[in-house]
Amino acid sequence: MLSLSDIQEARQTLGDIARKTPLHLTHTFSRLAGCEVWLKLENLQKTGSFKIRGSYNKIRRLSEDAKKHGVIAASAGNHAQGVAYAAARAGIPSTVVMPEGAALSKIKATTDYGARVLLHGADYDAAQTFAQQYREETGAVFVHAFDDPDIVAGQGTVGLEILEQCPDLEAIVVPVGGGGLIAGIALAAKSIKPTIQIYGVEAEGAASMKASLKAGTPVGLYSANTLADGIAVKKPGRLTLRMVQAYVDDVIVVSDVEIARTMLLLLERYKLLVEGSGAAAPAALLFHKLPLAGKKVAAVVSGGNVDGTVLSRILQYGLAEAGRYVRLQTVIPDRPGALQGLLSVIAELRANVLTVSHRRMGPSIPPGFTEVELELETRDPDHVGHVERTLQEKGYQVVLR
Repeated sequence: MLSLSDIQEARQTLGDIARKTPLHLTHTFSRLAGCEVWLKLENLQKTGSFKIRGSYNKIRRLSEDAKKHGVIAASAGNHAQGVAYAAARAGIPSTVVMPEGAALSKIKATTDYGARVLLHGADYDAAQTFAQQYREETGAVFVHAFDDPDIVAGQGTVGLEILEQCPDLEAIVVPVGGGGLIAGIALAAKSIKPTIQIYGVEAEGAASMKASLKAGTPVGLYSANTLADGIAVKKPGRLTLRMVQAYVDDVIVVSDVEIARTMLLLLERYKLLVEGSGAAAPAALLFHKLPLAGKKVAAVVSGGNVDGTVLSRILQYGLAEAGRYVRLQTVIPDRPGALQGLLSVIAELRANVLTVSHRRMGPSIPPGFTEVELELETRDPDHVGHVERTLQEKGYQVVLR
């Protein structure tokens, strides 16, 4: 098992490669969460996530003979960029296997850092299996995304920084995929301050660590479906599971709805671009998933590498869940002035019309009528309800989408 000295040594190895990212007190989150919330902003780290810490620590410690064969890794994106950057700094070739559905921005960033990218499989686990086969064929060193002592030690430097920046913290909340980040942070924090509480947060659709803790052994999920691709891992590591069992107080889950709404809040209030996995820990506080009322808590914002098209969909999702965007469908007479009458009601209700579309033919459209779909910008769920009720009172049959 790793020790605090391994993490301290990793910090020396990293030197100035990894930035000491800010630990920011947020008054808005503190008010909404009912505790004092500090955000550890690893989305501002080099390569856009904490992953550079473990990747560089692993690659820097390789023997000269091992370096000659290069390195290979599997990743949905963040580990890929960390490995590519670290390998380039070490002057060795790198290959990264990414799922076929990986975000284009993450693929491009990885190649820009100097790695060769291979696309294979539907998810991280399929990419990892392929990468292991490639390693056997080429002799390249496999750099695991989480289940490796050097990787965990590197990620643990986040924990050292957090307690240096705010020694009187009472808890740290960490996103969980394969478990490398929380394992390292928990070891570092509990070694320095045994009374501190450590909580892990998984996406509801990829809760492999929680299932493994219950079973007492690594459990593989049938699927890992979540917008938080950075923590969409079907099976945690053996090393990381043992460390979570030893040092972590509990692991809970958050929904994609809660993650999306947290991403939106971080963007609007703090101008922080955060990916789904990076929003998981603050989401747990925002939606009161943990027994931390009144306590002083750090939440790790693990990364900010989100594709623009994905971000657009997530933000629209978040706006809809917050009652600030709605699609409304109704049927109106197909005659001059009917659409204007509908839009006049919408205007009086102070909802902003974003798009209007209509069609005259369809199985649910009576002759002489047309179906209208509106995309509206609204204030909150109460405003959406007011729009729906008012339209119904005026004779419109309304369906919200």
